[in-house]
Amino acid sequence: MHKKLRTLKTIDQSGAVLIVRLESAELAEQVAEAAIAGGFRALEITLSIPGAVDVIRQLAAKHGPNGVAIGAGTVLDEHSAYECIRAGADFLVSPQLNPAMIRTANRYQVPTISGAYTPTELVESAEAGADILKLFPTEAGGIPYAKSVLAPLAHLPIMPAGGVTPGNVAEWFAAGVTCVGVGSAVTKAWQPDGDFSRVTEAAREFLSAVAEARQ
Repeated sequence: MHKKLRTLKTIDQSGAVLIVRLESAELAEQVAEAAIAGGFRALEITLSIPGAVDVIRQLAAKHGPNGVAIGAGTVLDEHSAYECIRAGADFLVSPQLNPAMIRTANRYQVPTISGAYTPTELVESAEAGADILKLFPTEAGGIPYAKSVLAPLAHLPIMPAGGVTPGNVAEWFAAGVTCVGVGSAVTKAWQPDGDFSRVTEAAREFLSAVAEARQ
């Protein structure tokens, strides 16, 4: 199967993308490893992390052969897009619509998850060629807003990013989203005592909730 199709299939089957946005490359790698052990198969390493490209390169080389898709997040322009693609990123995520980033990714057949919020932004992102539309920020409107947007735009593959938890993930899917992005509910589970096995446990709990919600 072509790599782009394989990556999109991984995201679709998983139903969830883990957004790793932490203070250091070391922390990001530790959390990513723990989350992969807990079952995550699609992870976004944000470029806001110092040394993020090296983390992407290492994780992609180690886990890519095992079917784990390692993506780059906070990709704001075509230069960053190309750098991440060269490092082995399986998909690119942006908080906003950047047609040049999407065009670069499409040139090299790498899937994109493009940030958008309003109906106009969502449709324009789809027209620009984004594969998945990241509803961002989601905390402001939440599930009611997603449901309202998807009423006329149910054909769009929308992924909320922010405010998704095991307790409400079923409501998100009931609203019509294609997949969900989750961050701190999993990535910061280690903080109470520095035990990264808590991340693995949180990953399992979240993915179990996703699987149950999609039945």
